[in-house]
Amino acid sequence: MTQTLPVIDIAPLRLMSDKAMIADTARRIDAACREFGFFYAAGHGIDPAVVADLLAASEAFFALPKADKAAIAMDKGGIAWRGWFPVAGELTSGIPDLKEGLYLGEELGANDPRVAAGLPLHGANLWPETVPALRPAVEAYLHAATRAGEALMRGMALALGFEAEHFARGLTRHPTLLFRIFHYPALARGAEAEEGFGVGEHSDYGLLTLLGQDNKGGLEVRTRQGWIDVPPRGDALVINVGDMFERLTRGRFRSAPHRVVNRAGVSRYSFPLFFDPDFVAGVEPLPIDTADGEPAEARWDGVDFHKSTGTYGDYLTGKVSKVFPDLADARLDRDG
Repeated sequence: MTQTLPVIDIAPLRLMSDKAMIADTARRIDAACREFGFFYAAGHGIDPAVVADLLAASEAFFALPKADKAAIAMDKGGIAWRGWFPVAGELTSGIPDLKEGLYLGEELGANDPRVAAGLPLHGANLWPETVPALRPAVEAYLHAATRAGEALMRGMALALGFEAEHFARGLTRHPTLLFRIFHYPALARGAEAEEGFGVGEHSDYGLLTLLGQDNKGGLEVRTRQGWIDVPPRGDALVINVGDMFERLTRGRFRSAPHRVVNRAGVSRYSFPLFFDPDFVAGVEPLPIDTADGEPAEARWDGVDFHKSTGTYGDYLTGKVSKVFPDLADARLDRDG
């Protein structure tokens, strides 16, 4: 029997009115995070029209000539790490990805305390003048997806035995919100055309990822039984646990390897929101019972999750610098 990821309606976690449904949703989230580290989230509250506007504006941006996209390249974004990068401009495990993308995040002005303090990955977005529809489309989607992230974190807290607002009062009081638009260009058709990896095998390094995607497919997740497809299911988001959540729960929640396969003749778009801890928050393991959650064997990538990491910002900056090493060498040394 082919494995499929569970579909969980998270509307009860948005409405917070039916205690029985809230408890059942949290229970289902706990089971999915233990077994797969992935699940589909229905009932997330993002209007389909908002998604349609985002997709249309994204297609318009990535159809621009390279010179127009390069006008907002990442090397113009400063330590906020915002802007466009070309195909093969991002690395996964040291290997260039077959995708291009636009790095975005929470729009923060110069007088925001986090920007004034010079925190990396915080600041203003770079917007293309030639696609004015992109900014309102991104901001509408990011607002709605952030609300969905807050609902999911209530479910995570309840699943771990805490009060619903446990994380909102501490770890994610001021979450680090990193949003990406990725374009996976179609590979050439032909008898010798082969599939390629838009993103190679990896696990996300943050807390929680909320992935919106078009109807093309290509995402694959490695389960305990092997690789499975994660095709689009209507307007449901794909949710996955990141390395930091696995670390915080000492393995009770699983951060699963996944990858994206590019196929001949198929161009794909995806919209991941990385809902992460406050940049200055400490990230020591949570006070929970992990007797049945300790990893039975070493992680696939050899990472030791018992090693102390200090603040989330310390951890995140080190991770991001490996994705864009040239930018990191030039920017973090200069500005940090």
